[in-house]
Amino acid sequence: MKQVVISGTGLYTPSQSISNDELVEAFNAFVNDYNDTNQAQIEAGTLEALAESNSAFIEKASGIKSRYVTDKAGILDPKRMAPSIADRSNDEPSIQCDMAVAAAKEALAQAGKTVADVDMVIVACSNLQRAYPAIAVEVQTALGIDGFAYDMNVACSSATFGIQSAMNAIQSGSARCVLMVNPEICTGHLNFRDRDSHFIFGDACTAVIIEDMELASSDSQFKILDTKLQTVFSNNIRNNAGFLNRCDESGLGKPDKLFIQNGRKVFKEVCPMVAAQISAQLDKLEIPADNLTRMWLHQANLSMNKLISKRVLGREASLEESPVILDRYANTSSAGSIIAFHLYKDDIKAGQLGVVCSFGAGYSIGSVVLEKR
Repeated sequence: MKQVVISGTGLYTPSQSISNDELVEAFNAFVNDYNDTNQAQIEAGTLEALAESNSAFIEKASGIKSRYVTDKAGILDPKRMAPSIADRSNDEPSIQCDMAVAAAKEALAQAGKTVADVDMVIVACSNLQRAYPAIAVEVQTALGIDGFAYDMNVACSSATFGIQSAMNAIQSGSARCVLMVNPEICTGHLNFRDRDSHFIFGDACTAVIIEDMELASSDSQFKILDTKLQTVFSNNIRNNAGFLNRCDESGLGKPDKLFIQNGRKVFKEVCPMVAAQISAQLDKLEIPADNLTRMWLHQANLSMNKLISKRVLGREASLEESPVILDRYANTSSAGSIIAFHLYKDDIKAGQLGVVCSFGAGYSIGSVVLEKR
């Protein structure tokens, strides 16, 4: 069977960012306006007053300090509290296409490849701008790649599921070199008026080159030793309306159509599942947990990552062993674990092992065990 490697990664980061303090100021302005407007009903007990947020609460609950966003002004407008992203004509590249192309160019350069070497494109992400034509086909055409392309969505696990799909295509002979991209505009479906989740998401795009090891020429190659995927249906993380199609007649977002989650249940149910999956995978490969140099985990919540890595290793993981980008990027859905991998892989030495793992709505879990060549 063909051996498959990851030979390059790329990252697109939006130019705008929002700190916790900025986000809280806008949220609290909205809360105070809401409570003032509805004072009579609140005093009569027919409506519940909204509670303010604060930066300390956000950092304690999530580990997030800041996030990159596609549109800052719309999110920080207390009267709007949603990104204002201008429509583009059908003749213009989509926003996700632009993000994907930028990340893809870095990944191609790192892998030492040109578009002529790529024959398959996967766009794997939580938030697709449209049903069809596929964003992946648009990216393929924008880059000038021959072959085929398709979109896939397994929520926050989309990137790891995409890596396995790419590996399968290479091993079956239907592709030689695959570009897998994760353009996430997570802020487009976030309810910025919900105190429990208004701080969670940021925007970013990652790209990964996966190819036949015999064709790889990059100085930094990671051999895919194993992949493992798992899904279990749950409503504890849900988004009923997809991307930005979530407004009522007034132009405001309907809460039940935006991102919602039962955070406590997610924490309680997902952490043991993720740790058990990684541990079982390592056991199958006869790799002691202590032989892992790095765990590039999904960047959703710092406490979750700490618990998962502790269960796998049997001890607290250092920041070097389980790096964090959550503090400055927030949760970027499928892109999170790949951002961590992209930024914290260059120091890995030949023969050292690591695991990329993502998890989220579905529930879905994808883990990829890698060895530096």
